[in-house]
Amino acid sequence: MAKVLLLTNTLGASAEVLPALGLLQHQVRILPAEASVLVDAPDADLLMIDARRDLPAVKSLTKLINSTGVGCPIVAITTEGGLTAFNADWGIDDVILDTAGPAEVDARIRIAFGKHAIEMVAADPHSAEIRSGEVTIDESTYTARLKGNVLDLTFKEFELLKYLAQHPGRVFTRAQLLQEIWGYDYFGGTRTVDVHIRRLRSKLGPEFEAIIGTVRNVGYRFTVDA
Repeated sequence: MAKVLLLTNTLGASAEVLPALGLLQHQVRILPAEASVLVDAPDADLLMIDARRDLPAVKSLTKLINSTGVGCPIVAITTEGGLTAFNADWGIDDVILDTAGPAEVDARIRIAFGKHAIEMVAADPHSAEIRSGEVTIDESTYTARLKGNVLDLTFKEFELLKYLAQHPGRVFTRAQLLQEIWGYDYFGGTRTVDVHIRRLRSKLGPEFEAIIGTVRNVGYRFTVDA
């Protein structure tokens, strides 16, 4: 599930700009397609720009965004007729038709986000690493190390540890963790989180299991001091 920032001046928002986007589980934030929003733009994994109309203005905006170092891939949404206007000079990562279906939209989001992550790692091999205390998490290789030793984690255990380590000290409820790690379409209960936390603590071992702290009647948090 990605954080998508959609820039558009259409009142109908994503339902009109790219209907399929509303059928997916991504978190979508909508702001006007204006340069002023770049001053305090929210954190995003992917930036989508409504380029169905006024192509010269949108091109100027994409160039401005690139000059500010937005730090995430840019995808333009356009019509069939607008495709001929796009070239490398736009500084975007991909173009998608407004009529694209959910499967195509989701695939393009994953590919754009994945390519950007690979490029970032190539530029800085350590950029994909999360370090908290004795824990080192490498997103590019899906490995987690404790004092240099690789932990044998399942995919969900890795995602859970990574998410908690990215927000040290912050308390998350079981429902929040279930939503972030398993997604909206998961039908299991919050007990799933407890089971994975227990397994994760077991793999961290007695010396470091307290890294994942329990906040009674609330949830869990990553505690570096532990």
